[in-house]
Amino acid sequence: MREFSASDGFLESDTLAGGEGEAVPAAAETAVDPDMNYDEQFYPARPKALRPIARRRQYLATKPSFEFDGRNTAYVEWLRNQAMLGDANTLSRQLSGQASMWQNSYAHPNPRAAVERAPVWFTAYPLSFITRSGESFLGALGDKNMWDAFREIGIRAIHTGPVKLAGGISGWSQTPSVDGHFDRISMAIDPVFGTEDEFRRMCEVAADHDGTIIDDIVPGHTGKGADFRLAEMNFRDYPGIYHMVDIPEEDWHLLPEVPAGQDSVNLSPDSEQALQKAGYIIGRLQRVIFYEPGVKETNWSATRPVVDTTGKTRRWVYLHYFKAGQPSINWLDPTFAGMRLVVGDALHSLLDLGTGALRLDANGFLGVEKSAEEQPGWSEGHPLSEAANQLIGSMIRKVGGFSFQELNLTIDDIKATSESGPDLSYDFITRPAYHYALVTADTELLRLMLRLSMEIGVDQASLVHALQNHDELTYELMHFASGHREEIFELAGEELSGAELAEKVQQTMRERLTGESAPYNAVFTTNGIACTTVSFIMAALGIRDPETMTPEQESRVLDAHILLAMYNALQPGVFALSGWDLTGITALDRQSVAELTAQGDTRWINRGAHDLMGTSPDAKASASGMPRARSLYGPLPEQLQDSNSFARRLQRVLAVREEHGIATGTLLDVPGVSHRGLLVLVTRLGSGALEVTVLNFSDQDVAGSIQSSHLLPGSTVQDLFSGSTIGQVDDLGSFFLELPAFQGTALLLREDGLLREDGLLREDGAVPGA
Repeated sequence: MREFSASDGFLESDTLAGGEGEAVPAAAETAVDPDMNYDEQFYPARPKALRPIARRRQYLATKPSFEFDGRNTAYVEWLRNQAMLGDANTLSRQLSGQASMWQNSYAHPNPRAAVERAPVWFTAYPLSFITRSGESFLGALGDKNMWDAFREIGIRAIHTGPVKLAGGISGWSQTPSVDGHFDRISMAIDPVFGTEDEFRRMCEVAADHDGTIIDDIVPGHTGKGADFRLAEMNFRDYPGIYHMVDIPEEDWHLLPEVPAGQDSVNLSPDSEQALQKAGYIIGRLQRVIFYEPGVKETNWSATRPVVDTTGKTRRWVYLHYFKAGQPSINWLDPTFAGMRLVVGDALHSLLDLGTGALRLDANGFLGVEKSAEEQPGWSEGHPLSEAANQLIGSMIRKVGGFSFQELNLTIDDIKATSESGPDLSYDFITRPAYHYALVTADTELLRLMLRLSMEIGVDQASLVHALQNHDELTYELMHFASGHREEIFELAGEELSGAELAEKVQQTMRERLTGESAPYNAVFTTNGIACTTVSFIMAALGIRDPETMTPEQESRVLDAHILLAMYNALQPGVFALSGWDLTGITALDRQSVAELTAQGDTRWINRGAHDLMGTSPDAKASASGMPRARSLYGPLPEQLQDSNSFARRLQRVLAVREEHGIATGTLLDVPGVSHRGLLVLVTRLGSGALEVTVLNFSDQDVAGSIQSSHLLPGSTVQDLFSGSTIGQVDDLGSFFLELPAFQGTALLLREDGLLREDGLLREDGAVPGA
């Protein structure tokens, strides 16, 4: 039991389940709202949605000169008062037993409801967002003028990116993030990005513009913050948060020495094997993400010796799928401490801060298991990941939110997790394929991926189709490279195994997008290419020197950029784009971020700072210190004055998408094409009409037939951008179309003023069953 004085505003609290006793704010016990509305009076069991209050408060201990370990009671208490597990326990106690927790359906994902609520997203990145002098990132995202511009363009949601405290703790000091704030250590907002009040204000402004704020949780790992330091000290159930194993002192000879000034060391493959043979760890896993010789050769690291609260010195080996500063969470520990931490973090964002949705980062690696002798451990596509994702997704839906996952695994795995887990999935299925289509002027791989997705049963409306985000241009093609590596596929007239196909695509991308062809881009480990959308397009178009681009080349880049936006927007699902896209950002010079890329993380060249609203034209860097990158398109206010700008052309695409409900349609067919640079998507709209998206990925004007078994002979073909009739479907189910280079269109098919749905005809505008 912990005791607090009345001045603390806390009540005494018995020890919670799992051993972590925390105080509950007194106000949360008996708060009564004097402004009760009619509905609340008439239905007393249906109160307002609860807003729980996090335990978090500043605990200022006198900093003694003792060791930073379990013998120092003041240090342990200081860590406890900023640990995420403690906050999670406090939040959960306030929500348990409340009627408001049972007002929403939660068993099954509802992708179309999520898409209707937030069909177009702006994906922000805090470190790269230039604001006014003295203005915080969150303050800028709550700016009414920006939301006015977003609403005019057609953007309905902001994905903020991670804004909570991240990094680690060393002694009494906080250490910086090692992975762009995805190594979370607290539920508190990082002051460098703003305050909790600014976050809530941002949510209110978004709601005033019919918008939604999307936050992040990280179910796979934390940073080395208070929770990890308490785990090292074997304090209560904190070790249960992580996949970490206590190595007895008699076997410390199996562990490498930790270099001076470091708190852990990565295991070599030999050490990994020795510990596996000794029965301590499950050993080698299916792959080593972020592999870097001498930096990360395995997924395991050993800690330095740490004294626990009983005075015993311990060393641990812990799992980290990503960097050593991102210890993996254990979802099947008997204490369920990791599960409690993650769910508490999600509830804090949704109910305390006021977000409407959450992104699940690194959620495909939540289960690991020992495999047969000499085989790598089972770490991808594990049923525990599916079960954990169902639990997280259900909890988010239970309190009225929706979720999406960034799961770069096989199409089969994405299908499995989408059946009961998050509502939406990031489109890692076709994202590398549409990039490859532009590089090769050939949509064969893209058509293959779309058809495989349909065959396996992934609904395109359940995917988040995106342009650039904060990561690299991913080309791992996990469907081919891992799950179906021995299966035979055909590409460019060759029969290739899945592994051979993946390598062929990757090698082509490396040759065309980096090196002598495009020295401004870079390979990022084994994952893909570090580049912006603009620098990718420049490389695909053969532009070697960005500084000598002609106006004609810049115009070509803009055309190709809009083409990629049309691919992602003119199909069912969410469309997402970033500030790098909206302002046309090129890659940073590598020397300007040399310190950040020193360990091999080349992604920093695609994260240049940008001034979305043109509020600080003289700023040379963001408040976080990211160097300002070159912008081809300029800020949004300027673009909205130019009918041919990226923003205005995008607005016209999004208006067609919104007016005709393409985002919630159903993809029916990806037919063969008469020219390899063409892509045709046939979609059934909610009205019953057929919509056909046609895109030209080549640098040549194309004229040819568009044919599909779903096209009804005699139907008229209307261009949704011009409103004009351009042809009629012939008896072979085809029509003729001309498209200039890097152009696309959306077409509506009608038969003599009638709409067709499931073989039935209705007068124009009338939908069967309406």
